[in-house]
Amino acid sequence: MSGLLSRRTLAVAAILAGLVYPFVVPNDYFVYVMALAYIYAIAALGLNLMLGYTGHLNLAHAAFMAIGAYTVGILTVDYGVPYWIAFLLAGVNAAALGFVAGIISLRLKHHYFSIFTLCIGIIVWLVIEKWDGLTHGVVGIMGIPAPTGIGPIRFDTTLAQYYLILAMLALALVVMDRIVHSLTGRAFMAIRNGEPLAEALGVPLMRTKVLSFVISVAYAGFAGALYAGFVRFLGPSIAAETNAFDMIAFILVGGLGTLSGPVIGAIMLTWATQSLQFLQDYRLLVFGPLLILLVMFMPKGIIGTLKARQAREAGERASAARREQAEADASADGRKAPAHA
Repeated sequence: MSGLLSRRTLAVAAILAGLVYPFVVPNDYFVYVMALAYIYAIAALGLNLMLGYTGHLNLAHAAFMAIGAYTVGILTVDYGVPYWIAFLLAGVNAAALGFVAGIISLRLKHHYFSIFTLCIGIIVWLVIEKWDGLTHGVVGIMGIPAPTGIGPIRFDTTLAQYYLILAMLALALVVMDRIVHSLTGRAFMAIRNGEPLAEALGVPLMRTKVLSFVISVAYAGFAGALYAGFVRFLGPSIAAETNAFDMIAFILVGGLGTLSGPVIGAIMLTWATQSLQFLQDYRLLVFGPLLILLVMFMPKGIIGTLKARQAREAGERASAARREQAEADASADGRKAPAHA
């Protein structure tokens, strides 16, 4: 009960902090960067489902985010489709392509799967860069409209879009929480812990892995759709494999296989990237050693390490309570012994 109360308290505190944040920062730039961090957090949540809960590393995740973003860009700019229809189609498009890619790639094992998805990511990047007639090539897509209003609510300012993206992140977290704590989520974790054992327990391996992949890339597609409406410009770089590596870093920093870890990691590293703009050409050279140190000394990430420490402290308290109870029982037995004699 106390753990549930603690989770709820932290969730409420995080929501309040997100709501108050725009009013305590000096200008819109800080709001803009935080909104970007939230978008990347949604994409990282999807990748974490595949990597942290199912145990498969998808190196094409940034490509599926690009698919969602370009779906919105092409439909709204070239065909005049309303933003929210394009938004829904972005997630559906990413999920549909993910279904096809998953059926093919998930027949491979371990690093062969990761290499195959890396190839998928490179193919998507090449298509975006070279297919001028569809994606506008290296020129990119400019003038993407912001999300249209819902009733009296308008999203034509940075602040309004910030709250829209924050609401989407909260929804994404709630849905992911329901997934990972469901029977399906337990099947995902059973596959992560060992496919032969999962199969022996009756888990349909291929169907379950494809489902995890589809949900994962759908998150990336919706994140890409939000990115397109927020940044309002798209170029081939959004599909670059370095963005996939960034998302992996978000998860490793925050905590692999945790719900809040990808969010914490995305916020921290997005701000670190923005603060080190002068080191953009050497970003991987800077972050690489930091990630190595993190994996060496905090292999479970920030959230995973905190949870392990809490579990250890709880175990120590329980052990101390048992010792005290045993000493009290022994003392009581000692006082009763003369009476029996």
